Amino acid sequence: MDSVGIVIGWTLRIGIAMSSTIIIAGLILFYIKGQSGYEANRYPTHIKDIMQGCFALKPYGVILTGLLLLMLTPVFRVGISIIAFLVEKDYLYTVITLIVFSILIISFYIGRMA
Repeated sequence: MDSVGIVIGWTLRIGIAMSSTIIIAGLILFYIKGQSGYEANRYPTHIKDIMQGCFALKPYGVILTGLLLLMLTPVFRVGISIIAFLVEKDYLYTVITLIVFSILIISFYIGRMA
């Protein structure tokens, strides 16, 4: 396996391990507290609110932080791939990966507007 594959593999493993740990911690908090930490039918929908809930140790905020990290792991992987391809001087794959990264960022922006 080449170095790019190793870097990408470790990036995914670390991202999934971190997000899983955070989600499990949130589930344990939920079990201990017996509530989400938010009023009925009011949950955070913006990143700022999710992070505030996580730092306040609100179970649902912690779980959402883990899910957010899980969603960002592939995006981070693509960003790492750009750097790895640049280091290996593989410019064709660098350009292709930059296009994919741009599409991901645009899709997050469009999804946020909807």
